[in-house]
Amino acid sequence: MKNALYGGVNAAVLTPMNADLSVDLDRMATHCRWLLANGCNGLGVLGTTGEANSLGLQERMDVLEGLIARGIPAARMMPGTGVANLTDTVLLTKHAEQVGCPGALLLPPFYYKNPSDDGLLAYFNEVIQRVGGSIAFYLYNFPQQSAVPFSVSFLDRLRSANPGKVRGIKDSSGNYENGLSYIEAFARDGFEVYAGDDTLLKPLLEKGAAGCITAASNVNCSVGAQVYTGWNTSAGAAAHEVLAATRKAVISVPLISGLKALVARNTGDARWETIRPPHLPLNEAQKTALFRTFDASGIKLPKAA
Repeated sequence: MKNALYGGVNAAVLTPMNADLSVDLDRMATHCRWLLANGCNGLGVLGTTGEANSLGLQERMDVLEGLIARGIPAARMMPGTGVANLTDTVLLTKHAEQVGCPGALLLPPFYYKNPSDDGLLAYFNEVIQRVGGSIAFYLYNFPQQSAVPFSVSFLDRLRSANPGKVRGIKDSSGNYENGLSYIEAFARDGFEVYAGDDTLLKPLLEKGAAGCITAASNVNCSVGAQVYTGWNTSAGAAAHEVLAATRKAVISVPLISGLKALVARNTGDARWETIRPPHLPLNEAQKTALFRTFDASGIKLPKAA
């Protein structure tokens, strides 16, 4: 897709923690630089993989400001700003625009289950109106976690009510047909669909997706970039097989803990394994199994600086 604001490979960036469970901004900035140097076009910070729902509002704003202060371009970041209430969602989204992020990724108001499309429309209309400005809104479809899916008909109504505001969607449903339905309905109008599952990057690129925003891009972004640039070539097909194998490896254990273990191994820095409860670090048996499966994919992971 041409002119996609975050077109390409975007990592759902991990958030490194200090021993006291505070955010280690220096290590996070170093990791962001590594991602941008090794295949990532953009950075999905403060999402599910970044443990954002384990962070307070001030912490989330401090992360954005701290990364920018350390040289990470605001223009390359798509922060997660959607929380379970209207007031804080507006606050975080306004802050994202104020620091220079061109877009923000919003979960639905996920505490109340089974909201009607009318209710969701009222909520997002209110958010968009209160935020104002020019920031682009991206919706985060992750029904396994939020229990609130976004239908094509809802998106059609929301886009019609807010022309030019709702720029795209991250589809973490893991369902090819669901991602395809968004593409077929809206991609001709420039609506950006991002795969949330690495195994769907190539199939959805073939249909007009803008790229991906994935957790596994924290470690496989160099391969994801090969798929993105060569999606219609034999080299891209071969890279897709490696990409899919790495995805299978990282979801064989608790995802965030496994990714932190892989980054800890690649950097030689065991502090990366620190994680906020209720998540827990992997045990030794889990790490051994993960490393074996991940390495069997054939990936050549670029070393950290």
